[in-house]
Amino acid sequence: MMIGRVVGSVVSTQKDERLESLKLLVVQVHDHTNAPTERYVVAVDAVQAGLDDVVLFATGSSARQTRLTNDKPCDAVIMAIVDSWDVDGTNVYEKWA
Repeated sequence: MMIGRVVGSVVSTQKDERLESLKLLVVQVHDHTNAPTERYVVAVDAVQAGLDDVVLFATGSSARQTRLTNDKPCDAVIMAIVDSWDVDGTNVYEKWA
């Protein structure tokens, strides 16, 4: 599992039929201090995430293990929207702060 922030979306009118009706979002990967990195992924949204949401996402074969992505040709899936997180007792992110 990795953490990142939703920074955009992808629209594709021509795609594999198994991807039809799936929302694709661009996620910028963040490090453990909530600092953005230069890495981005396109992920299937399984939890109705939106722009600027901090999310947990999985890549590789784990991305095909949600109910929405089972047996679909995807390499990343958003499976949680983060409310807060801390590292070594220090609050790193708070959704409503």
